[in-house]
Amino acid sequence: MKYTSWTVVHTPVGELMLVSSDAGLAHVVFECEDFALRRSELGLSGAQAPGAEAARQLEEYFAGRRRSFDLALDWGAGGGFHRRVQRALAEIPYGETRTYSEFASHLGSPRAVRAVGAGCARNPLPIVSPCHRVVRSDGSLGGYRGGLEVKQRLLELEAA
Repeated sequence: MKYTSWTVVHTPVGELMLVSSDAGLAHVVFECEDFALRRSELGLSGAQAPGAEAARQLEEYFAGRRRSFDLALDWGAGGGFHRRVQRALAEIPYGETRTYSEFASHLGSPRAVRAVGAGCARNPLPIVSPCHRVVRSDGSLGGYRGGLEVKQRLLELEAA
């Protein structure tokens, strides 16, 4: 995979690094994930380039003016159940949540609860592909790559 640009944007949940390829937005990285390490893992050069459209839509989302994203997305090579999970996350309406179990059933695999969790955990496009909208059956948050505080803030933003 050849990534062509990256940029860092400031948001109410901290800085996010947006990584793009010629096909579209490929990664949203939280600051707690160590930007320098992730740039190295992804083979990004030191040159920073703007991701203006993704940054604009994220700004609108955090301002409460955008409920879904309209961006070209680069899901990378491969597929499988995890990719199916990641692509289907946008079907969860803004301001709503689904349990891991409900989401597995929605995908036609009611016993694949752990696989849904793994698909969410490996989601390369958090916020844009809203894995924060998936919670545990008991109502607790479960996990989140950006941290549980960030997941809670995103859910509160959407509930407002």
